Amino acid sequence: MSSIEVIGGKQLKGELNIQGSKNAALPVIAATILNKGTTVLKNCPKILDVYHMVKILQELGCTTAWDGNTLYVDSRNANSTSVPEESVTKMRSSILFLGSLLGRHNDVIIAYPGGCSIGKRPIDYHLNAISKMNVTQEFIGENDAMIHCYSDQILGTDIFLEFPSVGATQNVILTGVLAKGTTRIFNAAREPEVVEVCNYLIAAGARICGKGTAFIEIEGVSQLHDVEFRLSSDRIVAGTYMAAVAAAGGNVIFNNTPTGYLESTLRVLKRIGCNIDTTEDRITIHSRQKLLPIDLLKTQPYPGFPTDMQSQILSVLCLADGESIISEEIFESRFQNVNDLAKMGAKITLDAKENKAIITGVKQLQGAVVEAHDLRGGAALIIAGLAAKGTTIVRNATSIERGYEDICRDLAAIGAQTRYCSENAAE
Repeated sequence: MSSIEVIGGKQLKGELNIQGSKNAALPVIAATILNKGTTVLKNCPKILDVYHMVKILQELGCTTAWDGNTLYVDSRNANSTSVPEESVTKMRSSILFLGSLLGRHNDVIIAYPGGCSIGKRPIDYHLNAISKMNVTQEFIGENDAMIHCYSDQILGTDIFLEFPSVGATQNVILTGVLAKGTTRIFNAAREPEVVEVCNYLIAAGARICGKGTAFIEIEGVSQLHDVEFRLSSDRIVAGTYMAAVAAAGGNVIFNNTPTGYLESTLRVLKRIGCNIDTTEDRITIHSRQKLLPIDLLKTQPYPGFPTDMQSQILSVLCLADGESIISEEIFESRFQNVNDLAKMGAKITLDAKENKAIITGVKQLQGAVVEAHDLRGGAALIIAGLAAKGTTIVRNATSIERGYEDICRDLAAIGAQTRYCSENAAE
């Protein structure tokens, strides 16, 4: 595994384009199975999670090709209904093939997914929802590790989600697009990534109403057609790099931004003390030296503050002038990087019972050897390193590559001193 070396103390300046959205690409890639033809996905990020999803497409019989950041998928020969267990256990988003394969074949065998350490994230919401669509479920294999779902005819119905789960909402949509009748989802997730998969499916001929709201209606159609679709830019990558500017200081223009999807993150950065100007696809952020604390910040489903930005803002608040509290309301293991931040001089107290972090700001962080335990936590440690005195080595950089095309390239473009290095550099 590689590490990332960060030399702190430099303010960030310049312009940067934001990559395509990871969390939009993954469900759309799964959805290409529903079209028995070709799909052209533009602005598709070249990241590890996308590569894993493309590998699964190939294992199912699809032909794929890249041209820059455009992904071509030919799913005419995707006749397999079984997702290889090894591929599924590598990453969580592979569970989205549950809905797309059910939608195409009325049959799927898939393992429990893996690939994430931030929380349990059970798939009960997914299974309970699709079981109401005339789908039979069986647990098979050693230790019941595989799920077999099948139906003689998938039927649209009313689905009431106990929690607005993004993955469960997407899987119900994927299952219902080619179903007989109408599927209505109550308490649906409103995240932009749900909107994005709806936009792709509508462009391919699906009939979906209510995207972006808590009530989504899917009227089943007989087939989809070939489509060319451009993915939106990544709101979490944009938020991460803005948090880097907040921590390190400076003035940066970000182009190709999904500004409308960043409202909660922008509000938080403004509360911390950043000056921000926005247009529809451009954000300019200026960070002053003195950062302000936040009395209480809670992660919430969209349009609330995203859990995927919690770790990055935590790093910023380590330098705020006062005490801040972050309450993690989505995942129980989002604070794995707290001990590593402590190595850098951060003062953070965890309330395990309430899943809260109490952060007392310090004037200066110190470079140290730390480890990325998950995707966003790793990016957060790089942010801390940018603001720290001296050199920080972030080990296990592979986890960061799951969501960022080249975080060193991007940060270097705005003046940061970062580079990939071998694990030996951390010794």
